[in-house]
Amino acid sequence: MVVQAETARRKPAWLKVRAPGGQNYARLKQNLRGLNLHTVCEEAHCPNIGECWSGGTATIMVLGDTCTRGCNFCAVSTGNPRGRVDPDEPENTALAVASWGLTYVVVTSVDRDDLPDGGALHFASTIRALHRRCPDLLVEVLVSDFRGNLSAVEMVVGAKPEVFAHNIETVERLQRPVRDPRAKYWQSMKVLEHAKNKAPQRLTKSSIMVGIGETDEEISKTLADLRDVGCDVVTLGQYLRPSERHLPVDRYVEPEIFQAWQDEAEAMGFAYVASGPLVRSSYKAGEFYIENLLRGNHGVSS
Repeated sequence: MVVQAETARRKPAWLKVRAPGGQNYARLKQNLRGLNLHTVCEEAHCPNIGECWSGGTATIMVLGDTCTRGCNFCAVSTGNPRGRVDPDEPENTALAVASWGLTYVVVTSVDRDDLPDGGALHFASTIRALHRRCPDLLVEVLVSDFRGNLSAVEMVVGAKPEVFAHNIETVERLQRPVRDPRAKYWQSMKVLEHAKNKAPQRLTKSSIMVGIGETDEEISKTLADLRDVGCDVVTLGQYLRPSERHLPVDRYVEPEIFQAWQDEAEAMGFAYVASGPLVRSSYKAGEFYIENLLRGNHGVSS
């Protein structure tokens, strides 16, 4: 059962969250501004920002806050950064993370099609700076598709992040209305496959939004395609419209359906699945589980 958006103007009860606040939230926000760092939590209007920031967890967004692409679901600003990159950002990111005393961090970025390598070298520098300052830190990177440049993928993988993530976002049929034309379903699958082939011992991860017009059968097909390219971890969450300029919500999926998708994905052999209305690609509970997976049964070699 799903609740259709056209007949339910208000969000269902399971999508309501508390407004952000608290001492940790304020401290983290001040710390980020002082180092001129951005977070996807703020830029993408994440509903979990209060929970995660209050717990001292944030997803750092490097390479600025202006994206060269214009996906129809995303709240991040679009424009042309004209090749601007902050050379101090990798070290500032490591300084911030070290001061928070984290054991697991997620680093992502806007798309930077204005850079020849799509920002891959900057990602690699950030990963190395984090590992240098925090040797026991687990680093997850959530990267763009680099326009299908597999050499850029290798550059990031070569810096040895513990988790390499790239989001497929939606089913194959809806790629064009949902994502920027430069993003392509099989291009994204190839990025994940290449990362896994280059470092089989490391986890690969992707994420699917639901509630934008897909069918349940298409979700199953996307999950199967992700497993076929060796993807280890998948998250599924409800799409929430960030503004009237973005794609409308087609349906609000009930928690029971998310649980059914989780059961299906686990049966396919994913190492970890997070599926729920408020699940996002990066969120506190999922990071905790993946950390235990990496430090325990799965293991990570250098």
